[in-house]
Amino acid sequence: MKILFYARENGEQPVLEFLESLDHKMSYKIHGAIKILAMRGHQLHEPYSKKLDDHIFELRVRLGSDIARILYFHTENNEACLTNGFIKKQDRTPRREIEKANRYREEWYQRKELS
Repeated sequence: MKILFYARENGEQPVLEFLESLDHKMSYKIHGAIKILAMRGHQLHEPYSKKLDDHIFELRVRLGSDIARILYFHTENNEACLTNGFIKKQDRTPRREIEKANRYREEWYQRKELS
């Protein structure tokens, strides 16, 4: 499976910015999880990945007491588009993060239709 990084219209890539904000160990572990997603694709399930709603999944990474999540969606071309990431501080994934991922997904498809 090909991995894509969602880019805003101004070129900023939220997941890459998130990865750059993390310490080296967590960033390294997330990169490993992304490689597993690339290898397993749609077959990746818990504990590595979890479906959050109709279109959005979360890539799950834990390092000690820190929990990181990368949200993504699958495209029709056997790709996973990574949309946004965050450090999880509560039991449930914040709704605003899921909404952001869905908004990025909609924008991605709108731009794809225009091109």
